[in-house]
Amino acid sequence: MGALGTAAVANMESRLSWFRRMSAEDRSWVGLVAQSGVAAFVDWFKNPGRGRPAITVEVFGTAPRELTRSVTLQQTVDMIRVVIDVVENQVGELAAPGGEQQLREAVLRYTREVAFSSAKVYARAAEARGAWDARLEELIVDALLHGDREEGLQTWGSALRWSRTPVLAIAGGLGEQDGDGGLDDLRSAARRAGHDVLAGIQGDRVVVVIGVGEKTAGDAMPMRVAEPLAGMLGPGPVVVGPAMGDLQAASHSVRAAVNGLRAAVAWPDAPRPVLAEDLLPERALDGDAAARRQLVEEVYLPLCKAGSPLLDTLSVYLEHASSLESTARMLFVHPNTVRYRLSRIAELTGHLPSDGRGAFVLRLAVTLGRLSQRGNGWAD
Repeated sequence: MGALGTAAVANMESRLSWFRRMSAEDRSWVGLVAQSGVAAFVDWFKNPGRGRPAITVEVFGTAPRELTRSVTLQQTVDMIRVVIDVVENQVGELAAPGGEQQLREAVLRYTREVAFSSAKVYARAAEARGAWDARLEELIVDALLHGDREEGLQTWGSALRWSRTPVLAIAGGLGEQDGDGGLDDLRSAARRAGHDVLAGIQGDRVVVVIGVGEKTAGDAMPMRVAEPLAGMLGPGPVVVGPAMGDLQAASHSVRAAVNGLRAAVAWPDAPRPVLAEDLLPERALDGDAAARRQLVEEVYLPLCKAGSPLLDTLSVYLEHASSLESTARMLFVHPNTVRYRLSRIAELTGHLPSDGRGAFVLRLAVTLGRLSQRGNGWAD
């Protein structure tokens, strides 16, 4: 038995290049598995009344579980072939007179059991690893949402082989579909598109964090990433957070997406998916402090810095039902002056005052900006 095990390892070293590149510790474990397999086969062959051999315990039970990460299932099959060749080449010396055929049949039967047991070992390892990865993903998503334990995010992400940036979040409903099955489909679709993905279920909503591949980069990237995945979420709104530089900074995107999902009910005609930044007014009214600050900083303050004529024109225009003529009369200016000022407002803020949605955003931003400057100081 010792000679067969040694011969099997020697053949692996000569025939399998990946085996030669393994660490000395892993090679020693593989050698121990090979010797255990030979010993278990001899013991089983000497006692034919034992029935099916207990391969998983007698052979693979000698190796640590971590070995399934170092040796793939395909490599395990290659090793089994080498061991079979070694044993078959010595059948003439091993078998009793006239027993060669019986020994060959026993080898075939035993190696078939080894193959089945190998598949079972790797299936169990994959199942356990998948369950652990899913729990770790949910832990990361929860940490991003609540903003705690941020010091461990990079380590956790590395454990899941997270490498792609930028990072954005998508939030949607779970619907009536099976939660785990739906998440598996969503993960598969995201990975086929070349993205890293983390997903977690929180109550009746799904939060997905995407590490975007380089091919998808660009100004319209968030929507291009989210559109193929939106159909895999439950009915209702799907909200896309802004793209961030890395996983640790992705908490802003996760919170924006979740807060946007909660506030999206106030905009029934919102597109699906919709950017969290397009839901700033609804989020601000729903108590999202970050949305309020963003509206003030991106809309109100630029108007203040541009001078009082723009802010005054906007206020009068909105109060007079978006009428150019009424605004011009109230300000004692020509209607063309009002048109020019309105176009400047659109350039500065990205929102058109004559558009219904744009007027809503501008009105709310101006209101929040004035409230924030009570007493000539910024309010909390």
